[in-house]
Amino acid sequence: MSALSSVNKSVNARVAIRSGEFSGHTSGLAEGHVQGNVVILPSALAHDFLCYCQRNPKPCPLLAVSEPGESLLPSLGADIDIRTDLPRYRVWRDGVLTDQPTDIRQLWRDDLVTFVIGCSFSFEEALLQAGIPLRHIAQNRNVAMYRSNIATTPAGVFSGPMVVSMRPLSASDAIRAIQITTRFPNVHGAPVHIGDPTQIGITDLSAPDYGDAVEVMPGEVPVFWACGVTPQAAIAQARPEFCITHAPGAMLITDLLNHELATF
Repeated sequence: MSALSSVNKSVNARVAIRSGEFSGHTSGLAEGHVQGNVVILPSALAHDFLCYCQRNPKPCPLLAVSEPGESLLPSLGADIDIRTDLPRYRVWRDGVLTDQPTDIRQLWRDDLVTFVIGCSFSFEEALLQAGIPLRHIAQNRNVAMYRSNIATTPAGVFSGPMVVSMRPLSASDAIRAIQITTRFPNVHGAPVHIGDPTQIGITDLSAPDYGDAVEVMPGEVPVFWACGVTPQAAIAQARPEFCITHAPGAMLITDLLNHELATF
């Protein structure tokens, strides 16, 4: 596939999102392209959040940071406008989720700073290419995500638990998944836990805090990765007067290619 036709996949996906034609979760959309979690904060909180990401690179691997008031992200895609290019946003006021629009142009302010954080959808492609089945994709569901008891390192007003995503795998596939995802530190890297979910504070796998539940079948183990929804847990605790995030599973699709993020 040519570079042009590859970029066209991400551009076409964003056009469908921008027009309102598509507003669902983006797992499997624009195959081959890096997707990103999004946090948009007033500039007064940007330094604290930047430090929070730097201190917690597993759940918060930074792909891009904008200048205040700048809605374009040219390092991720020439035509990206963060105000229109997510399928669904979450609007938070004083730490409370108040709205989930598909367009935030009316909410945009000159002091807003955008952070784009790596997403596990990137390493999922590598897992599938290695023949490792992922049940949530086979069932056309969003990945299951849980608030764990693993504490993140605080920075300024931001702190809270690590959110983890879970994929049930056979023991042999779990070993291979560790090897594969270790190559992708910019999109969460290797798992943070394998096996008994109660050891990381999760009591019921059938009731995820975000996303959709999938069954763990006999002979499988739950495998947990750090998740880019972690900042939303920190935001709920910090209670900023205003901020915007992506809706879980509704990511920013970039022109970057997943294989470009592999470290070896």
